[in-house]
Amino acid sequence: MTTIMYKMKFHYAALLCIILISTLSSCSDQYTEITDEKLILKDSKITLGEKLFFETKLSNPEGQSCANCHAPQTGFSDPNHQIVSNGINGNLFSNRNAPSLSYNVFSPERYYNLVDQTFIGGLFIDGRSQNLETQAINPLLNPVEMNNLNINMIVQKIKSLSYYSDFIKIYGTNTSDTELLNQFTNAISNFEKSTKVNSFTSKFDYFSKQLVSFSNDELAGLALYKGKANCAACHPLDPDENSGKVLLTDFSYDNIGVPKNLNNPFYSMPASINPDGANYIDYGIGAIVNMPEHNGKFKVPTLRNIAISAPYFHNGFYNTLSQVIHFYNKRKVENLGQPEIPETVNTQELGDLKMTIQEEQQLEKFLLTLTDHYRQ
Repeated sequence: MTTIMYKMKFHYAALLCIILISTLSSCSDQYTEITDEKLILKDSKITLGEKLFFETKLSNPEGQSCANCHAPQTGFSDPNHQIVSNGINGNLFSNRNAPSLSYNVFSPERYYNLVDQTFIGGLFIDGRSQNLETQAINPLLNPVEMNNLNINMIVQKIKSLSYYSDFIKIYGTNTSDTELLNQFTNAISNFEKSTKVNSFTSKFDYFSKQLVSFSNDELAGLALYKGKANCAACHPLDPDENSGKVLLTDFSYDNIGVPKNLNNPFYSMPASINPDGANYIDYGIGAIVNMPEHNGKFKVPTLRNIAISAPYFHNGFYNTLSQVIHFYNKRKVENLGQPEIPETVNTQELGDLKMTIQEEQQLEKFLLTLTDHYRQ
């Protein structure tokens, strides 16, 4: 889910506690020895997290869940393929397209790579959250998403759930709002880390294990991906050094020259939501780190489930995968719109790839193999 940076009314002191406690919990889950008892506990956390992910009673008013903007059938992106997802108040909109949540778990905490001069990792497409636990709480408090007024309101909603006893069984009794909220974010993060969200079951995965064959067009598209189309430069096919998985992203940040999307309803939001009106500019991670040289840069997404997660880019500018491919191929040589922030556009790696129309189509055929839950 997306949020508006400067309009959030967070309780910062409480959130700092959550960050500290959640990080410790996350580390404990990751590095302790796995036993049968711990596996059962982990499964229980995943089950609880899944219930909470689909729970519609945690918004204000009731009716909105995480899955409203991040549905399994679209790779945990917007099931209605909207430019910007509806919040619980259908008349208010945030500024960004809802990204796919699949494979987010593998993103490292944000750091700066001095060699490549780019930030790496973090969550949200501008990298403003460092881990799944802190990310999970943002949409609950965002007035254009789930619209809870404060942390206590969220806690009271959790305590009223029919399965609140599951929290006690799994985590024990809690002594404060902050502790219960930490348990909530821990359960959600366990679900988001699970194979239910990150299944690695695409045709590409089976092809990589030599369990299925690619068509001639898919093979040609794979060759283009590695070579002429230059996709692998930011969406590598090599296993990630931390997870050993092929993630199809390097978690870096880039400005590829996407124009403003004038159809984005955010531009017509009231001043309480968007004080800049039609003059609003999305600075991406540049605004987060307060470094103008990174303005307009957004995190490189995984290409897993890319075929089912339209619209594309941070502002939903393009609706089809073929449009995106053509943009990468021809941005520098065709009039495809003025970049929202031209000063930091990547002019080296894309924009004049010299692919033919047939090659664009073949590349798309390969990208279609990246969708999870492949069936022959």
